[in-house]
Amino acid sequence: MSTLTAFVNGVAFWAPRLPGWQVAAPVLRGEAAAPVQPAPRPAPTLLGPTERRRAPDTVAIALEVAARACDSAGADPKELPSVFASTYGDLAISDYMSETLARTPTLLSPIRFHNSVHNAAAGYWTIGTGCYEPYTALTAYEDTFGEGLLEALTQAACGDRAVLLVAYDIEARGPLATMVSSRGILGAGVIVSPHAQASSLARVRWRTRRGGERTVAMDCNAELVAGNAMAACLPFFETLARAERRTVCVGLSPALSLELDVGFPGAGHADEG
Repeated sequence: MSTLTAFVNGVAFWAPRLPGWQVAAPVLRGEAAAPVQPAPRPAPTLLGPTERRRAPDTVAIALEVAARACDSAGADPKELPSVFASTYGDLAISDYMSETLARTPTLLSPIRFHNSVHNAAAGYWTIGTGCYEPYTALTAYEDTFGEGLLEALTQAACGDRAVLLVAYDIEARGPLATMVSSRGILGAGVIVSPHAQASSLARVRWRTRRGGERTVAMDCNAELVAGNAMAACLPFFETLARAERRTVCVGLSPALSLELDVGFPGAGHADEG
């Protein structure tokens, strides 16, 4: 595949010990220690008080990083098509529904039921922001982040416009935790565009390549999100935080990867334009 170019115009990250990009970036650069105490779950301020109380972890984390990525880019959420990527969706609600259906099926909550669908977070985002642009909700098992980023980059290239990527996963619970592996909460967001702007954070030259090569994050950073199903996003965000040119490979399948040559404005490289 030929190499295409995109720009990262906004970034967001949230994990209990990395609650927000302003905290996460210096930790991922090795300039600061992560907070010892985990932060409480972010509140989805886009929603009204009632919906905010009822919002599950998936919605809370997805809306948090989506909003912060838009803030970072100075972008209007109403104008952005979006890609929402989650490996498992809402495992907590899946566990609740399975147990309720097995024991007391007539007591199944309609509110929890409608939050169980894989595109629930994307739906809340478009409603909360008043966005009528299209969204995509996807999963690709262990390669969900890579496939989500590829989808966002492809849409940006084909549509000649900025696209928001929101990637997130939460903790597995109950019997499901014996079958699927995910711990904690992790959310990450970027806005990618074929066009640079004054506040662009990075330039990305990207292509798909055969082979299963995967870039590995630094051990000290990896332990902060260890076990979460979306942890594969960390090397890319680690690179954005360090602002040093680097080639990152993210998985797309056992035999295919997404190669990202990440460069930075003002980093002294003649080919950054």
